[in-house]
Amino acid sequence: MMIGKGNLFVGVIILIGMLWGCRSKPAVNQDTLNSGVIRIAVDATLFPLLDAELAVFEALTPAAGIVPAYTNETRAINLLLADSVRLAVAARPLTAEEMASFHSRKFFPQVIRIATDGIALIVNLQNNDTIVDTDMLRKILSGKILRWKDLYGRMGGGNIRVAFDDPNSSTVRYMLDSLLQGDSLSENCFAAGSNRAVVDYVSRTPDALGVIGVNWISDDRDSLSMEFLNRVRVMRVGSAMLPNARNSFQPYPYYLYTGQYPLRRSIYILLNDPRSGLPTGLASFLAGSRGQRIVLKNGLLPATMPVNIVNITDE
Repeated sequence: MMIGKGNLFVGVIILIGMLWGCRSKPAVNQDTLNSGVIRIAVDATLFPLLDAELAVFEALTPAAGIVPAYTNETRAINLLLADSVRLAVAARPLTAEEMASFHSRKFFPQVIRIATDGIALIVNLQNNDTIVDTDMLRKILSGKILRWKDLYGRMGGGNIRVAFDDPNSSTVRYMLDSLLQGDSLSENCFAAGSNRAVVDYVSRTPDALGVIGVNWISDDRDSLSMEFLNRVRVMRVGSAMLPNARNSFQPYPYYLYTGQYPLRRSIYILLNDPRSGLPTGLASFLAGSRGQRIVLKNGLLPATMPVNIVNITDE
């Protein structure tokens, strides 16, 4: 079949246009270490810390945009497993099964510890029972102790209602794994919906006991932390029987540092970024000196920089 010169010329022009269009179309996920837009998943108990970290990171790298999804721990890690995000921040490392899932797909994620924080217990301002040991707490969560008067043998006090943020949160998992060790949470425990909702509930409920991430009340220079601290009492927690003010401690940085506050946990970056793009750049910032100073400023313990114990203040 013969092709006319005119038709051939038109065909060449169309082909060139198609090739140029393909070359001009931006490739997917063309982020670099300090530019582009990415979505990350963050355990909501760590909102104050990551909010501060991302504000500084984006100020230093104006070509970068980070879109955080603050959610429960289970969903944050599931988003990473599903390749919906390439970076998650959570209060646990990846399990062996989760690592195996990545390896089966030829991915080799990194787990980077960036901080130590803890679980805080809060009560209503009218509640004078502000000291508990880990054995008492275990009995409250498992339903072996249901009323405040059963806890301390005092008169008065109603049923203890324990408020968590989310049924799939890191605070629930911590209590199940580290404290209950096989027991289930009792029916006196419920999910309020968020850390802020826990504070709201405790502030208006005299017999409530709230369980939140320390990060929500750890920065005494932050207006949100100060607002929360003005509305509730932070309990002292000890490991010894017959707890008192001398052997029980609040979750301040000094007691996290010394290990005297028993409800401690580590915070991790979970990074699956084979292209070493913006997620890797953000992870380097969080684990680097600037990001670690923000951890300390937020009242938590940095993991990858030396800390002068003199500069860690308590209450």
